[in-house]
Amino acid sequence: DVQLQASGGGLVQAGGSLRLSCAASGSRLDDFVIGWFRRVPGKEREGLSHIKSDGRTYYADSVKGRFTISSDNAKSTVYLQMNSLKPEDTAVYYCAAGWDLGLGMRTDNEYDYWGQGTLVTVSS
Repeated sequence: DVQLQASGGGLVQAGGSLRLSCAASGSRLDDFVIGWFRRVPGKEREGLSHIKSDGRTYYADSVKGRFTISSDNAKSTVYLQMNSLKPEDTAVYYCAAGWDLGLGMRTDNEYDYWGQGTLVTVSS
């Protein structure tokens, strides 16, 4: 099993930037797809981005061109660099891990392990 710890959230002004971190332990990171999701109360989790073990990445339309996912294999950590933040980006952000089996990995039911989430608040 893999354990995930999300961190880096906080308060930022619209147009600003923030970098979230997802630290993994317990399993080799290259066995997994690591994804980022966000959730607003009363809403479903929204898939934002993922990075696969071969380096392929995915971005949802809502964040494409603004967010960048990357990994530091030596530190077993995946990052989400968030630029040009908007008030509608305000949410709890979660990282998740799922086995890399060639699935689309764009929805939350494709992931098996979840971090605790970190709150991002973007002021207007």
